[in-house]
Amino acid sequence: MKNKIEDLRNHLFEMLEQVKDKDTDVDLDRMRLGTDIAQTIINSAKVEVDFLKVAGGGKGSGFIPEEPKTLPSAGQPGAQPRAAGRG
Repeated sequence: MKNKIEDLRNHLFEMLEQVKDKDTDVDLDRMRLGTDIAQTIINSAKVEVDFLKVAGGGKGSGFIPEEPKTLPSAGQPGAQPRAAGRG
């Protein structure tokens, strides 16, 4: 697949930078259209993830990169602390 979720994030952050730049004229209609399209793409990715959960996995479209099958152990790079109260 040509476009990935990282590409969408980059486009959205570019739009945010344009909105924040007081020296740039922002076309609000184009911004709204961009965010509407982005939301549609995000919603389709959510449906794909839900389908893969129900179907028991699979490769998917490639829009969202495949995650490792196991989570890193505590203390390894990328490990997240556990929330309080969870075991």
